[in-house]
Amino acid sequence: MFHVKQSEKESPNTFGMDTPLAREIADLSARRRVLEDVRIDFTGETRILTVSNQKGGVGKTTTAVNIASALAGLGAKVLVIDLDPQGNASTALGVTHTTEVSSIYDVLINDLPLADIVQQSPESDTLFCAPSTIHLAGAEIELVAQVAREHRLRRALLDYLEQHPMDFVIIDCPPSLGLLTINAFTAASEVFIPIQCEYYALEGLSQLLGSIQMIQKHLNPSLHLSTILLTMFDGRTRLAHQVAEEVRTHFPTQVLDTVIPRSVRVSEAPSFGQTVIAYDGQSAGAVAYREAAVEIASRATQSKEK
Repeated sequence: MFHVKQSEKESPNTFGMDTPLAREIADLSARRRVLEDVRIDFTGETRILTVSNQKGGVGKTTTAVNIASALAGLGAKVLVIDLDPQGNASTALGVTHTTEVSSIYDVLINDLPLADIVQQSPESDTLFCAPSTIHLAGAEIELVAQVAREHRLRRALLDYLEQHPMDFVIIDCPPSLGLLTINAFTAASEVFIPIQCEYYALEGLSQLLGSIQMIQKHLNPSLHLSTILLTMFDGRTRLAHQVAEEVRTHFPTQVLDTVIPRSVRVSEAPSFGQTVIAYDGQSAGAVAYREAAVEIASRATQSKEK
């Protein structure tokens, strides 16, 4: 019989089978397998979500494009409207948004049909983008003189959807509460707020909620806060858990179960003109965004079944 000396035996931890890293890898693998089996039937009813948070640096645009890409990966037809003059959503979705390109500016200011500016993202046959250009930076001032200035995006979008049905429209807003954001609120039925899991997470949120109530009262009675997603979550810190608990206490039905971890891959992807779903779809950040997209889509399905 062959015997191994005690000193030559491998301890249970030698290959990292019972370490935090090993457990994290095993958990991620299990989550990937679950996602592979997810099947969602989209009804053809359009959900219009505006992704908004006046506080910068919370992952607003990152969330908008990655949720859009993940929904497209589930089989949904998705249109992203880039209302931020920086055009980061357009960049991440790989669509052209140079100054020569017709953009959402032309829709809002020059009454160009939305269909004339929408581009298909190279990431998916069912993912589309209405790009932003730097011209949009002056739109806040120019909109002041426009007729029905708060409803211009809504009218253009409704005309577009009559001929080009979508399962989801996701509007990426600038980090402010000006006329561009008001147009987004007026066009949407749902507000989707990403909240960073850091100290000032709830700072400015009351003002945003007040703006939503104002829009409900005067411009769009169907608007409501439907979804909150916790982003940049660092599970190693007590603060992140405290912030998450506080947000869930204040908004028990709106906060998604999924949290988005801090991720190098998520940060790298835009520099390649991609979402993290396309850049590295098996990474922890991509898996989290895919799970969040499943939650968002499933919540709608469950509400229809009740």
